[in-house]
Amino acid sequence: MSELLHVSNVTAGYGDGPAILDGAELRVEPGKVHCIIGPNGAGKSTLLKAICGMLKVRNGDVLYKGESLKGLRPDQVLRKGICFVPQERALFPKMTVRENMRMGGFSMSDKSGLEKRIDEIEELFPILKERRDQHAGTMSGGQQQTLAMARTMILKPDIVMLDEPSLGLAPKIVQEMFSIMKMMAAEGITILLVEQNALMGLKNSDQGVVLDLGRTLFSGPADDVLRDPRIQDLYLGGKKAA
Repeated sequence: MSELLHVSNVTAGYGDGPAILDGAELRVEPGKVHCIIGPNGAGKSTLLKAICGMLKVRNGDVLYKGESLKGLRPDQVLRKGICFVPQERALFPKMTVRENMRMGGFSMSDKSGLEKRIDEIEELFPILKERRDQHAGTMSGGQQQTLAMARTMILKPDIVMLDEPSLGLAPKIVQEMFSIMKMMAAEGITILLVEQNALMGLKNSDQGVVLDLGRTLFSGPADDVLRDPRIQDLYLGGKKAA
């Protein structure tokens, strides 16, 4: 099956500052969970922001279904079928769960279709149905992350990009987040995530990507990344995959 997204030799940074990405490469296959790992400052979050249009691609290109995304605004990239969930989740804390879900479909002109789609998503996430009238800001961290991830499904995107989805969550909740990702993949959504817990991320992914100093050092099946002794020593604390 052909690749869905191809990041080709991309250089990018913040404003007029130095390049954070320096020739990054990434190939994303449809219907799979891809995990990007690497040390702090490697450019992992920067890569997601360059893909979604939040940062200007200085050199190289981002190809989605064979077409360039270079120069597009984030809202234009979203309409193409790529949704980005940042670390801060970007919820509206004073709005209810249901209202936050509606914001996920703000670009839909068919409002009755939007309500029907929200109903469908709520069936997949009973906790959101149960708390539909609760203000998002009063929910637990895990519930807020569930809402952020569920909201991405409103527009039926091809790709959902998640930046550190497990950050600050208890281990039990983290596993629930990965279960949600697998459910999303089963719905036909391709997942691209940056994960601080490299071992957990790779164990729950199909493909692994190692980024360091703005360059892609290694990519391949997640199991291969886990078993590679170089990756274990440098990025997994010398831990061998179970």
